[in-house]
Amino acid sequence: MAGLVIGATAYLIWGLFPLYWSKLTGVPPLQLLAHRAVWCAVAVWLWLVLRRDHAWIGRLAPRHALPLVVGGILISINWGVYVLAVTTGHVIDTSLGYFITPLVNVLFAVWILRERLSRSQSAAVILATGGVLYLAWQLGHPPWIALILACSFGLYGLVRKLAPFDSVHGLAIESTVMLFPAIAWLLWCEWRGTGTFLHGHWRDDVLLVAGGAVTAIPLVLFAMAVQRVSMIALGVLQYIAPTVALLLGLVVFHEPFGGARRIAFVCIWLALALFTGEALFRYTRSRTTTPD
Repeated sequence: MAGLVIGATAYLIWGLFPLYWSKLTGVPPLQLLAHRAVWCAVAVWLWLVLRRDHAWIGRLAPRHALPLVVGGILISINWGVYVLAVTTGHVIDTSLGYFITPLVNVLFAVWILRERLSRSQSAAVILATGGVLYLAWQLGHPPWIALILACSFGLYGLVRKLAPFDSVHGLAIESTVMLFPAIAWLLWCEWRGTGTFLHGHWRDDVLLVAGGAVTAIPLVLFAMAVQRVSMIALGVLQYIAPTVALLLGLVVFHEPFGGARRIAFVCIWLALALFTGEALFRYTRSRTTTPD
């Protein structure tokens, strides 16, 4: 039970992120991304130092380097598009992206890992693809924000699957990869006179610094939940975040939710119902057929 509460809390925090980052609309998106990377690195390494969790550093091998660097790049793209979307009034598009992500993961598993789809999984992918294509047709362009978020996070998950590494330790390395380009960009902005840190309202400075902990805390909670609950349970819990984001987009930010978006969301929800239902069925069947 504790694991479910911890996991749900992590996803709830992720779902509430738009409330936090929308308070920083006065900060240019690239500077916001750079600050998020810098202060996340500070928060994660401070956490590890306080826990005296450093023995793993000596076990780092060259084979870990490339996946973690690639992971840092992918998560930077994901974070950058996310903060840009939130600060420019596209919260619902972020929700769409994270609803699509599980199905993008399935496609990567087929294309790259050569896994085979069941009939219900194939139907789910076709249904979700149809919803996205319909939305693109109605908008006159693909829903780029949702697609980039889904693909970058899906690829990030694939990299971490192919090169398994502890979540918190991995974030420490990935945030360090992002740290130096982020600092360089912030110094460049300061030199050009366009930097915002310590040049505006003190509230923005506090939010930027606290953004590191805000980024790291749900990941730490997620890492704790992974050790306590099944992946099936986490697979169901993951829908908390985009659901909360959708509600925020509708109720708090009053973003448009016209017919095309509604139809796309319904198609994706039906696809996720098929996908999750089959996963639960397989899990239940395996539990009933496994001897005690």
